[in-house]
Amino acid sequence: MTDVVLPCRNEAPALPDLLARMPAGYRPIVVDNGSTDGSAEVARACGAEVISVAEPGYGAAVHAGVLAADPGDGVVCVMDADGSFDPAQLPRLADPVLAGEAHLGTGRRRPAARGVWPAHARVANAVLARRLRRTTGLDIHDIGPIRAVRRADLLALGLRDRRFGYPLELLIAAGRAGWRVVEVDVDYHPRAAGTRSKVTGTVLGTVRAVRDMSAVLAR
Repeated sequence: MTDVVLPCRNEAPALPDLLARMPAGYRPIVVDNGSTDGSAEVARACGAEVISVAEPGYGAAVHAGVLAADPGDGVVCVMDADGSFDPAQLPRLADPVLAGEAHLGTGRRRPAARGVWPAHARVANAVLARRLRRTTGLDIHDIGPIRAVRRADLLALGLRDRRFGYPLELLIAAGRAGWRVVEVDVDYHPRAAGTRSKVTGTVLGTVRAVRDMSAVLAR
């Protein structure tokens, strides 16, 4: 069984379809991070395990979900709960890790429709990815929110960021640890109707994410 951590804040409209499409052998863990739209109740009604995290922040939600995953050396995936990714593509990231071919599988977003990835967010991502390549030597082009890694390996890195800097801190730590990192293409779809991105949805959200990630790069 592979656990799938789904950090969630006000994603109720996306959850029924997302959870219904989870592939066999993948167990969703919805991490409710202060939702006010009944996301936790919707997730439970769909049969998902739900945990609540009071500390705000993407990293806080992901870390709590990883801690709640099955203990041991199993693989855990992380994916946004807004419907922008297809759960059926999770094996693309998890299979190389399960086979011992990589320590970390991470997704490179490929927009499935025009306007899915706003220009301001796409440019910011490209700049950060270029800085990451220079810093770590990893051949990474996307600081994306979908990945697969062995739970024990991830926890051993001791990641500290609990906000938007978490994905970048993971990649920097992986590079320093000499991990084999595989980046694979994943489809990037429009978010489910009725949900809104905390990062790409507004320029302010993107600025906050860049701020958090820049602070991680400066450490």
